[in-house]
Amino acid sequence: MEMNDERIGAVVAVSKSDTHTFSKENCSSIKLLKGLGVEGDAHSGITVKHRSRVAKNPDQPNLRQVHLIHSELLDELRERFNVTAGQIGENITTKGIDLLELPRDSLLFIGESAVIKVTGLRNPCAQIDSFKSGLMNAVLDRDNNGNLIRKAGIMSIVLESGEVHPGDQVRIQLPPLPHIPLERV
Repeated sequence: MEMNDERIGAVVAVSKSDTHTFSKENCSSIKLLKGLGVEGDAHSGITVKHRSRVAKNPDQPNLRQVHLIHSELLDELRERFNVTAGQIGENITTKGIDLLELPRDSLLFIGESAVIKVTGLRNPCAQIDSFKSGLMNAVLDRDNNGNLIRKAGIMSIVLESGEVHPGDQVRIQLPPLPHIPLERV
């Protein structure tokens, strides 16, 4: 796909939590802050905020400022696990975008002014099974070569601040070729 090819999706829900809870509460809007993440969210900051990452090196850059999940995954999981938007810890739930297929450094223009850059795949942790037993296996898969496929969403950083609401349009700009596939961050 050429860089000028454009894809459009939508925001289904926005969520945040000011504490390190697994699930995040749905909101009528969230504010993305340039270089930080979601205002009022425990994972907002220039340096890592995820506890496992802080334990290894608290000075590493926060490449996980905003977590996105596609609502199609929630639809897939709903029958077995009865999950809804925000419950798997995402800040933005989207529809109509194959988030997992986006190359690294894709730009997502959300609403009137917010811009985020995709940094990689979310690597689900053991908390996911504490939330719903068996959910970890449901968001992980294997390809034909036995390689692990992570389906629990993508991570990003905020390039331009802005308010994000359910119903907002998400426009995607792919980076220049060659595209780099997403890896866990």
